[in-house]
Amino acid sequence: MLNLFRSAARPAPLSIQDAIQKVAGKEITLIDVREHGECAASGIAQGALHIPLATLRMKADPRSPECHPELKSGKPIAIYCAAGGRAGMAAQTLEQMGHAEVHNIGGFGHWAAAGGPVQRL
Repeated sequence: MLNLFRSAARPAPLSIQDAIQKVAGKEITLIDVREHGECAASGIAQGALHIPLATLRMKADPRSPECHPELKSGKPIAIYCAAGGRAGMAAQTLEQMGHAEVHNIGGFGHWAAAGGPVQRL
């Protein structure tokens, strides 16, 4: 269930290495908020949901009929984009929706440089 009552404490930062392990262990939901063309050019992190920032409110709001099922579980969420800016905006949006643990892990390049698996679209 989604925790709609957030505590005042922010979660500890999540390193790329920890994110890679947690995604592999299915302990965290990973979201790529880049546009389709960006993902088509470089691929996405293996296991990531591709939800462009422009559609995040519809696809991540538990009250929306369009909400992605994985975002209704209450699992922690990690977000990335190209460099981290859009991921920061997405993290704020998800927190406003009531998602309790959201991490901006930076950019796709950080994921790939750390050895995170990549899949082509």
